[in-house]
Amino acid sequence: MNPTLQRLRRAASDLRWLLSRGYPREASLTLVGNRYDLPKEWREVLRRGVMVPEVAERRRQKLIGPEGLQGEDVALDGYNVLITLESGLKGKVVLEADDGLVRDISGVSGGFRPGGSTEEAVDLILGSLKEWGVRRVLVLLDSPISRSGELASWLRLKMAQGGLEGEARAVPVPEREILGFGGVVCSSDGEVVDRVERVFDLAGFIIRERLRVPLIDLKGDEGGDLR
Repeated sequence: MNPTLQRLRRAASDLRWLLSRGYPREASLTLVGNRYDLPKEWREVLRRGVMVPEVAERRRQKLIGPEGLQGEDVALDGYNVLITLESGLKGKVVLEADDGLVRDISGVSGGFRPGGSTEEAVDLILGSLKEWGVRRVLVLLDSPISRSGELASWLRLKMAQGGLEGEARAVPVPEREILGFGGVVCSSDGEVVDRVERVFDLAGFIIRERLRVPLIDLKGDEGGDLR
């Protein structure tokens, strides 16, 4: 096994152990990161990928597969899905977290700008949703992010061209509308997942099953140093 991955997994095991015993998250991340002398990038992998086991299990129980999308209304946490998928397309670090969701560590968020991979990502997203027979799609984008209105307009055009019913809107706080949505939610944002009933990891499925991008898996090598 790659020695870096082995070290990272041992660190993840220790962090999981600390969190499951109620130790503060930030202090635990610092302790484990220092103990294993992890660079900033790998500390971010731990931050995004490791959580209290009970929390991870509750989230896993909410996950559905693409077969559960037939005839459903689907809401996309727009930038969350798009940024994660673009990271996979660009060969950046993507990981499978303890809760079964695929996440990136790009930290782009508010600095996102459409680029060379954006159209490919959108085509994959909309084409897949069409294939799975969703009834209607709602894409919500954070309006404070520059050019969100333009992106929403372009997404509406792409949906119309692809024969996909739905809309795309730039709103101040997408989470507010997502939390009141009655259908399936596509997001890997932990706070969103914790507060909705059904979740489909759209970006994660495409990354795993269609792009076949290698994922960092933090499971294994249980039994780190803090025992």
